[in-house]
Amino acid sequence: MKIIDRYVLRHLGLTTLVAVVMLSVVLVMGNVFKQIFDLLISKNAPYEFLLTFVSYIVPFSMIFTMPWGFLTAVLLVFGRMSAEHELTALKSSGISIPRVSLSVFVLAAICGATSLWINLELAPAAQARFKLALYELAIQRPLSMFEGDRVVDSFPGIKIYIGANDGKELQNLIVYELGSDSEPQKVIFARRGRVIPDAANRRLLLNLFDARYEQRDAVVPQSYLRIRQGITMQQTTIPISLEELYEKNQKRRPLSSLTVHELREAIENGGKLDPGVPPVSSRELSEVRTELSKRFSLPFAALALGLIAVPLAVTTQRKETSAGFLMGLLLAFTYFFLTLVSGSFKSRPELRPELLVWIPNLLFFVFGGFLFRRMALR
Repeated sequence: MKIIDRYVLRHLGLTTLVAVVMLSVVLVMGNVFKQIFDLLISKNAPYEFLLTFVSYIVPFSMIFTMPWGFLTAVLLVFGRMSAEHELTALKSSGISIPRVSLSVFVLAAICGATSLWINLELAPAAQARFKLALYELAIQRPLSMFEGDRVVDSFPGIKIYIGANDGKELQNLIVYELGSDSEPQKVIFARRGRVIPDAANRRLLLNLFDARYEQRDAVVPQSYLRIRQGITMQQTTIPISLEELYEKNQKRRPLSSLTVHELREAIENGGKLDPGVPPVSSRELSEVRTELSKRFSLPFAALALGLIAVPLAVTTQRKETSAGFLMGLLLAFTYFFLTLVSGSFKSRPELRPELLVWIPNLLFFVFGGFLFRRMALR
């Protein structure tokens, strides 16, 4: 019996690994490319940074690809065993299909435990790091923020035109210092410039060489007749604040980037993610509760999908890989669609959305249990 368990577990494990890798590549690259395209083209980011950037997304995607890959593996392995009459031979030897399926539930438990760890620890940390990716790029590779022959407007209160960026220095710069109404108040022309990161103060220091500036009129900055010529400077430094870039995603972090401890603290504080902010509404408190409940419900997806996949694979007896992937796609789509629908009520506390997110698991467990019992009685 141990030989059969190892045989089934080996095939399930290998097929699950391949399916998870394939699904992760397809989903991650398709979803992330549009987000990293600007970093790759506009920001001229290094490839090693982009690999790190992608690695922040992979853990979050595995919340979905792991149960989906496991479901596909069960359908393929048991569909092949049924089509090649291996299950019939085992039944003739007195070994029931539920006993053969023991390896399915062992692997489902492993997938569930891994998914739970990803949900509670890995994915929130990766999501938080992902939100700071652009800030880290500015600190580690500051020149990548300044593309040649383009106006850079990523920083508050300032716009910079870069004539060329040779990877070491910036050439032919025009710096516009903006007023409160976003109108230019001062324009600086410089032959070349260098960028030095100042991580301690969350800023960049733009050193300009061979520079001169023009002072615009405070009342009518658009009037060229009121421009006053300033002095010529051999060297000057302009601080560029990265505080807004850093705080942009930190003041109101998405719930997906919060750890379980932070979510529980928020619930204890009445839904406030920061004790210093004003009280929040019951809607926001409901969103926090729903997010916490979802963290614990999603890891059961592998077990729920595996329970329903075994009897379906045995009944349909499909050996073809394409048929198994298609059936896996339909089941996974149904499960995650129900999860999406139940989570869409997170802003309506009167419907108890923290309980609704468990409905997909409940439905699949009931339906899967029914199919599994009917299969076992045959």
